[in-house]
Amino acid sequence: MERRDFLKSAAAAGVATVAAQNAGAQTAGTAQSRPMSPDMQYRELGRTGEKVSAIGLGGYHIGKQPDPAESIRLIRTAIDRGITFMDNCWDYNDGSSELRMGQALADGYRSKVFLMTKMDGRTAKEYNRQLEQSLGRLRTDTIDLVQFHEVIRMEDPDRIFAPGGALEAAVAARQAGKLRYIGFTGHKDPAVHLRMFDVARQHNFHFDTVQMPINVMDAHFRSFTKEVVPVAVQQGVGVLAMKTFGDHYILDSNTVQPIEALQYSLSQPVSVVITGIDTMPVMDQAFAAVKNFQPMSGPQMAALLGRTEQAARTGQFELFKTTNHFDGTAHNPQYLG
Repeated sequence: MERRDFLKSAAAAGVATVAAQNAGAQTAGTAQSRPMSPDMQYRELGRTGEKVSAIGLGGYHIGKQPDPAESIRLIRTAIDRGITFMDNCWDYNDGSSELRMGQALADGYRSKVFLMTKMDGRTAKEYNRQLEQSLGRLRTDTIDLVQFHEVIRMEDPDRIFAPGGALEAAVAARQAGKLRYIGFTGHKDPAVHLRMFDVARQHNFHFDTVQMPINVMDAHFRSFTKEVVPVAVQQGVGVLAMKTFGDHYILDSNTVQPIEALQYSLSQPVSVVITGIDTMPVMDQAFAAVKNFQPMSGPQMAALLGRTEQAARTGQFELFKTTNHFDGTAHNPQYLG
């Protein structure tokens, strides 16, 4: 989709938000009302009181199918099989990921899931503009969790917490019932995450969730698992793991198999492992990893980390840390506002 076409669709989505609210948007469920499946494990989301599936459906990958009907089928099948945590972002696939998820959550599916999306905007004005578009695309009156996306620069916390910054808009939206919980994400350097926590502390603000890379190579290079996870756990912040495969690059290293990579991430103190599911076989793989899952023992984990150490030392398979390949807001700075 060209940028000019995206802007047209974004404006239409803003109109759709108003229409959805006026016509009766799809309603969020509660922790008590969301069904659970024996084929999935469920975990507490920090200190929110929510219980969510240990596997989360990655939003980027469900917007890539050439036929939108296939995306909808994947989402609904995942929910029918027990996945309740839905990941998304305002900018994924120029908005197509949210549009398709909104379609999939019709017909009663919205009440079965815990819905999360992310905003790029650093100013209150841009955050609000993106949030209204997301509400329209997702066809809901309330998003369960909205996270500040791509906190990857040392100055991002300052912009978000500044007067007129995105945090003001997020708190106001929470008070208005447009969202329920607030978190942040990032994939570049644990130092940026730690600074976000520090700036939040200075403003007496507590995040509900934090999303970060947690994988078999992270332990050896700029480790979020070692540096950030303990801080989040100590504060009762729900940890959302991502980049288990680093797109496909970690698997390309030929040091780890998909199921053991997923089980390594599941063995960490995380609430959800968010993974991209773009085909039914990949979905089967995720369910196979969680079926009868037991946390890895110390020796098992040490053996796996020993196997990946040499490949992981320079970050060559974690391109999200070492390049701007995955930095959507670096390629599109206008998203920040």
